[in-house]
Amino acid sequence: MKSRKLWAALVAAGIIGSSGFMAYQFSYAGMPAHVEMNHKAVPLFNNPPAAAMPTAAVGGPNFSTIVKEFGSTVVHINVRGETKATSGADISQIPPQLRNSPFFQFFQQFQNQQPHQVPTEGLGSGFIISSDGLILTNAHVVKDAKSVTVTLTDHRTYKAKVLGYDTKTDIAVVKIPAINLPTVRVGNPATLQPGDWVLAIGSPYGFYNTVTAGIVSAKSRSLPDDDMVPFIQTDVAVNPGNSGGPLFDTKGEVVGINSQIFTQTGAFEGLSFAIPINVAEAVAKQIIQNGHVEHAKLGIAVQTVSQQLANSFGLQTPRGALVADVSKGSPAAKAGIKAGDIILSVNGEPVNDSADLPMMIGLMQPGQPVKLGVWSDHHESTVIARLGSFSNDMVLADASTSEGGHGLGLQVRPLKPTEEQQADVRHGLLVENVSGPAAQAGVQSGDILLAVDGKPVDNVEQVRSILKSSGKTVALLIQRGNNRIFVPVEMG
Repeated sequence: MKSRKLWAALVAAGIIGSSGFMAYQFSYAGMPAHVEMNHKAVPLFNNPPAAAMPTAAVGGPNFSTIVKEFGSTVVHINVRGETKATSGADISQIPPQLRNSPFFQFFQQFQNQQPHQVPTEGLGSGFIISSDGLILTNAHVVKDAKSVTVTLTDHRTYKAKVLGYDTKTDIAVVKIPAINLPTVRVGNPATLQPGDWVLAIGSPYGFYNTVTAGIVSAKSRSLPDDDMVPFIQTDVAVNPGNSGGPLFDTKGEVVGINSQIFTQTGAFEGLSFAIPINVAEAVAKQIIQNGHVEHAKLGIAVQTVSQQLANSFGLQTPRGALVADVSKGSPAAKAGIKAGDIILSVNGEPVNDSADLPMMIGLMQPGQPVKLGVWSDHHESTVIARLGSFSNDMVLADASTSEGGHGLGLQVRPLKPTEEQQADVRHGLLVENVSGPAAQAGVQSGDILLAVDGKPVDNVEQVRSILKSSGKTVALLIQRGNNRIFVPVEMG
C-alpha cells in the first residue's frame, strides 16, 4: 500500500495573498512584534467563583448559555506585515530554439529584478483576560507583525500593542486601549478527562465568533517541535483563524488556547490541539511583568524507556526518561547525572515518559532547585539540581533516533587520539564491523560504542566483563556523528 505522509498545519493566521488562505506545515504565519511594557499593572485574570452551567434536557450541555455569557470576551485579530518576494519571468524555462525570438528578449529584461517587500495580511483569534484590555493569543498569530488590529464582538476596533510573545510555548499577550471589558473565567485543565465536552469560539476563515464543540480526545500530547507544551487533543472543529481563541469547558471556564491541527488538506480533519490555560497563564505573567519569557533547563538529551531498555537497566516496568547525553557544565552534570541514568520523578511527580520531562522542566524558573528521582546502577536515589536558563544550543528534548563480543556481533577497537579529538569523546570503541543482533538493532560500522548498560568502555575486555553479568538484553550507548542514543540489543 502506498503511504501518504501526514503533514501538520497550524491553525493560524493564514497569510493572505492573491490566492487567499494558506495552510502551513508547522510554520508560523504572522509578523513582528516589538515588546512594549508601558502600561499600568493590573491583575492578570479576573476569576470569580465558577458556577455550573445548566445542561439541556436531552443531549449535551447547553452551549448557548456559555456563548451568551462569554462570547463577547472573544476577539478577532487582524495582522499586517511584509515579506520578501522577487517578481520576474523565469527565462530558464524557455526552450533553446526560442531564445533568439523577440519574446525571449522581452522577458529577459525582467530576469534580474531585486527582491522587494510585499504586503501580507493574516488573521487569528484571542480572548480578553483583563478588563483594561489585556488579550491572550498565539505567538504565531502576531509574530513579526507590523500592525495588529483587534475587533470586539460589538464591532469596536482598536490598534493593539504586542507586549511580547514566546515561540517555545506559542503564547502572546497584546493590549488594546479600552476599559470595562468583559473577561473570561479561567478553569483547571487538570480536571479534564477524555470524553468531556468542550467548545471553541473563534474566527475560522474570518467568520467572526464561530462556535464549534466536541470532546476531549486525549491529554498531555507531545507534538513535533513543541516539547514544552502538554497539548489537549480534541475533535472540536478548528480551522485557520481559530488560532489563539479559547477552549471552554461545560462550566464556561477557559481550559485551553486553540493552537494547531493535524491535517492532510490544510483544513480540519478531526485532530485539533489546545495549549492548557495554566501553561499560558504562567507564560503570560512573565511577558506582562518582564516583557520576555525564560525557560529552565537541565542540559540533557533523553529518550523513551522501552521494555528492552528497562530490562537492561533493571527496571521492572518501562517508565521515566533515559538520559542519553549530558551537556558539559550543565545543571545535570553538576548534579552528578550521567548518561544511562533514568529520571523517574520531578519534585515527587512521576515521569511516565521521556516526553513528560521537557514539559515539566521547561515551564519552571531558571535558578529553581529541583528534586529528581533517579534510577542509577540498579537502584533509585534522589538528586538535587539547580536549573539553568534554556538556550537553543542546549538540548532538552528527545534524542535523535539513530539505531544501535559475546553474542553481540560487534568488532570494535580502541579509538585513536585523533579520532577521540574529532568525535569530542574521552573514551569509547570504534565499531569496525557489525553483524547479528547488533546489526539487526541498527548499529553501523563507524559508530562509537561509549557504554554498555550504562558503564563506560575503553577496551574489549571491559565489554566482555559487562556482558558476562548482563541479562537477555543489553543497552549500548552509541554515538553517531553528534548524536547519542541508547540502543537495546537482544543477545544472540
